[in-house]
Amino acid sequence: MGFFFPRGNPMIRFFGKVKTLAGQELDLPLFSLMQIAKATDNFSENRQLGKGGFGTVYKGILEDGQEIAVKRLSKDSRQGLDEFMNEVSCIPKLQHRNLVTLLGCCIEEEERLLIYEYLPNKSLDYYIFDKKMCRSLNWPKRFNIIVGIARGLLYLHQNSRLKIIHRDLKASNVLLDHEMNPKISDFGLARTFGESETPASTTRVVGTHGYMSPEYAFDGLFSVKSDVYSFGVSLLEIIAGKKNRGFVHPDHNLNLIGHVWKRYTECNLLEVVDSVILKYSSDQHEVFRVIQIGLLCVQEYPEDRPCMSSTIMMLTSDGALPIPKQPGFFSEKRNRPETGSSRKALTLNTICVSSFAPR
Repeated sequence: MGFFFPRGNPMIRFFGKVKTLAGQELDLPLFSLMQIAKATDNFSENRQLGKGGFGTVYKGILEDGQEIAVKRLSKDSRQGLDEFMNEVSCIPKLQHRNLVTLLGCCIEEEERLLIYEYLPNKSLDYYIFDKKMCRSLNWPKRFNIIVGIARGLLYLHQNSRLKIIHRDLKASNVLLDHEMNPKISDFGLARTFGESETPASTTRVVGTHGYMSPEYAFDGLFSVKSDVYSFGVSLLEIIAGKKNRGFVHPDHNLNLIGHVWKRYTECNLLEVVDSVILKYSSDQHEVFRVIQIGLLCVQEYPEDRPCMSSTIMMLTSDGALPIPKQPGFFSEKRNRPETGSSRKALTLNTICVSSFAPR
């Protein structure tokens, strides 16, 4: 006899396997509620790893000693149900070192639980936006994280069984393993496409402001280039150690993207870089090159942005880079630029820096 999840959930638990009502069988292990409750000390507050709009994440330890992370989705949230369905259908098909591993799920007594591998070093935002923790991320580590995220996205866009658009890439959705390697997580808002399918539109825009591309935020249009934009924002945040949204500077009211663009046109990228990078890195050419790649990813129009395969090629080679055009959402006020606004053509050779030391 099948077990139907309450409240119209289109999931069936049938003889230890998970199926959708459409008959699709998901190759995903099932955990019992008793197992997970015991592993998390009955969802103790002391085991909480984080809390978001869709629920709470707990650290758990199974009877065999394996450490796990348990996402307990909100019982009363329709978004929580949609996220659950997305994750159990998307993640089991994904196998990549830069994507988080979903170990299984639990659908008992109105609980919707997702069980992941436990990653001890928390999420990327815990480090890059904290004045003390950021000191543990020198330039080689940050560069490794940037390239790892890019490779994870390339797999989603091009090399997985289905083309997958994440739609909510940001620092808090990048987890770090024991060697500080990045793993993209949280596929609750992801969308899948067949090889021949084209970019889609939606009337319900979901995601995080500050990371959404202009065409998605304004018109509900999303594609792999939407993820490229989010990646570009995250890249600039990793280098600057500042958040795009809420960025404050005494000289202007631009967000982080606008600040980087302004300094780029002024040949003064040194001011953009986190002082931790400046203190412990001597490869200013590579740092500035990566900033330029970030600006290419956040260009206003999706057709101008590189795909992830081109982005990785630029990150891992020394070839000439295209000149970025004006970014999208470069002002917190979202003012559209006037015709003829500055788009000063620069190359790395024209960026003049006399000293590579913090100011």
